[in-house]
Amino acid sequence: MKRFFLIATIICFALTIQAQPPAGSAGVGDSYGEKISADGAISLKELNNKLSNGGTYAGKIVGIVKESCVTKGCWLTMELPDKTKMQVKFKDYGFFVPEAIVGKSVVLEGEAKQKIVTVNELKHYAEDAKKSKAEIDAITKPEKQVKFMANGVLVVK
Repeated sequence: MKRFFLIATIICFALTIQAQPPAGSAGVGDSYGEKISADGAISLKELNNKLSNGGTYAGKIVGIVKESCVTKGCWLTMELPDKTKMQVKFKDYGFFVPEAIVGKSVVLEGEAKQKIVTVNELKHYAEDAKKSKAEIDAITKPEKQVKFMANGVLVVK
């Protein structure tokens, strides 16, 4: 019985540690996920133009991080030129980013596409971002968003 409680305690402790965003200042040159370079990255305006007729874009983009998941660092958002948000997730849930990445200019490599995001999903992200109950309750309609699945993130500024 003691062995069971010891194992359960270790598992709970491991899960608690894992549910934190990575520590760090997200300094210039810091990389998360696959190692990538800034070469060939396009602006968010160019990305918007490439997705204007639907379809997908595979490659690198550069932009400023507006928000990040404060629970684990498992997603971030960027603001597109039309003031809509682009949701960025990380391939295979394989890496996370520190909270300090907010406000930094980053290069992402991966794939972008447009998607309709449900009210439930929008509320989930608002909860992850520690929004107030009033802000969460104000979410009543699905949104068309650009989604980006990143395999690598590089802080450039």
